[in-house]
Amino acid sequence: MRHALVGGILVSLICALAGTWVVLRGMAFLGDAMSHGMLLGVAVASLIGVNLLVGALVSAGGMALGVSAISRSPKLSQDTGIGLLFAGMLALGVIVVSHSESFAVDLTAFLFGDVLGVRPRDLVHLGVALGVCAVVALPGHRLFVALAFDARKAHTLGMRPRLAHVLLLALVTVAIVASFHIVGTLLVFGLLVAPPAAAALWANRIAMIMLGAAVLGVVSTAAGLVVSWHAGTAAGATIAAVAVALFFVSALGRGVAGRNRTQ
Repeated sequence: MRHALVGGILVSLICALAGTWVVLRGMAFLGDAMSHGMLLGVAVASLIGVNLLVGALVSAGGMALGVSAISRSPKLSQDTGIGLLFAGMLALGVIVVSHSESFAVDLTAFLFGDVLGVRPRDLVHLGVALGVCAVVALPGHRLFVALAFDARKAHTLGMRPRLAHVLLLALVTVAIVASFHIVGTLLVFGLLVAPPAAAALWANRIAMIMLGAAVLGVVSTAAGLVVSWHAGTAAGATIAAVAVALFFVSALGRGVAGRNRTQ
């Protein structure tokens, strides 16, 4: 439980750094596609005996590069590229998995995570991932801000929006790959999107959104672990459910506050 709590906190901090930009840039579909598309890399890595994180990183990175390449076409939107690669890579991953019955347990962990199985070396990996995200997010903050609000104006000002987009994709990739073995690919979106979205309802500054997302992510982790311990529910799913529930509580509170202000 202690390892799960520390691991969940590290994942919350990672997702706060990356998830804020996912919310501000409207990249939820891309993040969802990348998290599911990792199945192909994880399956192949398991077959050839390579670390699963390496396979996940290669697969997610390949999808990010593929989406960027397809979206350069003036006749195809970014959503089209995401949908194509999402369906294709997920289908190939399922095909690889279907040829081996030994994937039954691993696939469950891939989809839903195993937060209670976090080991000390996993915490080291998460710490390294957090450092990498910080190295990308802090120096690239101005580029990401310009990209989030007006890519054309950013280009005019010499802010290099293409480089910013690549760095942002790298940031999201690292966050998803580092988090999937904790809460699973189906649930990683709970921590990646819900806390930043909840914080964005109240904060007007990006730094405050990140701080609020980090706090809400940590609260979701602690509360989810406590609830799962006493209720006997899946820990990763409970953490994600608490994170999403906090978003709706935040949205309800914001709506009530706005209504009272207008009266």
